[in-house]
Amino acid sequence: MFRKLPADLRPTEDSPGLRVKGGTRYSSSQGDYVCGGCGAEDRANGDTDVQALVDDYTDHHGPAHRTGGRR
Repeated sequence: MFRKLPADLRPTEDSPGLRVKGGTRYSSSQGDYVCGGCGAEDRANGDTDVQALVDDYTDHHGPAHRTGGRR
């Protein structure tokens, strides 16, 4: 059985997390997050900026609030 996903998968305060969308020939990669620990949020476009966004989320938000940072 298939589970129906919400039409809008962007993180929110009620549903925090990280979302990354890979680029195509017609668009650049995109990413955004909302931290469930401190409420911080950020957005990025382009491969380099999205990689920096993922690193920031991993090092300082989301999982870092549960484990004390990247190990």
